[in-house]
Amino acid sequence: MPQQDNLSGSNSTGTDPSVFFLAGIPGLQALHPWISIPFCSVFTLILLGNFTLLYVIKTEPSLQKPMFYFLAMLAVIDLILSAITMPKILSIFWFNSREISFNACLVQMFFLCSFFFMESAVLLAMAFDRYVAICNPLRYATILTNSMIGKIGLAALARAVLLTVPLPFLLRRLPYCGSHVIPHFYCEHMALVNLACADTRLNNDYAITIALFIMGLDLIFISLSYIKILSAVLSMASKEDQLKALDTCGSHLCAIFVLYIPGGISSLIHRFGHHVAPNVNILLAHFNILFPPMLNPIMYGVKTKQIRDRVLLLFRGKSI
Repeated sequence: MPQQDNLSGSNSTGTDPSVFFLAGIPGLQALHPWISIPFCSVFTLILLGNFTLLYVIKTEPSLQKPMFYFLAMLAVIDLILSAITMPKILSIFWFNSREISFNACLVQMFFLCSFFFMESAVLLAMAFDRYVAICNPLRYATILTNSMIGKIGLAALARAVLLTVPLPFLLRRLPYCGSHVIPHFYCEHMALVNLACADTRLNNDYAITIALFIMGLDLIFISLSYIKILSAVLSMASKEDQLKALDTCGSHLCAIFVLYIPGGISSLIHRFGHHVAPNVNILLAHFNILFPPMLNPIMYGVKTKQIRDRVLLLFRGKSI
C-alpha cells in the first residue's frame, strides 16, 4: 500500500493505538531528499566531533581533570541523543519509512527527555566545576575527586530517569481516537499529547512541572555560580588573570545558550504559540536536538588549547 494511503488511513479510532506515523516537515515531503543532505552532514559532524573529543580526553594525560571528565559525559549524552533520533530521521528522508509503533514511540520519547535532562545536569556540574576552580582553587582537587564526579554523574542519571518515568505511563493511559500522524521527525512529548482525544491537563501539568523543576533549578544554580565567579574575577588584581579566568568559562556559556534558548522558545511556542506556523516549531525542536551535539565539541575544541593541539596532531598523523 502506498505510504500516502497509510498516512491518510491513520485517522482510525481506538484507545490502544499500535502504530503512529511521523510526518517529517508537513508540506515539504517532496523536498525531503534534499533536506536530508544538511541533516546527514550534521550527523556526520556530531559523530566525528564527539568521538574525536572522547578519544582525545582518554589518550591525553593533561586532560585527565574533572572539567574534561564532565565534558566527556556531555559528549556521550550528545552521541546518545543523536543516535536516538537520527537513524529514524534519515530513514524517513531516504526510504519514506514513517511508521513507528506506539511502544517504540514511548521508548524514544522517554530516552530523549531523560538524556536532555541529563545534559542540563551536566552543564550545571560544569558550572560548579568552574566555580570551584576560580573561587576555591586551593580546594579544587580535594572537592572534585573522581569519586565525587562519579556521584554527580549517577545523581544526574537518577534524577533524569525518576522524573521522566511517569511520562510514558501518562501517555499510555490516553485514548488516541483521531489522527495518529505526529507532525515531527521523532516522538516529541507535547506532539503526542496533542493527538489525544481526552483531558490532557495532568500530562500538561506534569510536563510543565518537571521542566520548571529541572531546567529552572539548573538555570538558577548556574546563574548563582556565575555571579560568584564574576565577583571573584573582578576582585583579581591582574587584568590578565581576569581574562584567563573568564576564558575558561566561554565555551560553557556558549553550550548553555545553545541548549536552553531554542528549547525554551520551542516549549513556549508549543504551549502558547497557537498562531505560529507548525514548521517553525518543528525546525526549532530539531535545532535543539542536532545543533548542541554538533557545536559542543567544536566550541570546546576551538577554545581549549590542550584539545586543539591534540586534535591537530591526531589529524596530522603524529603522536605526542
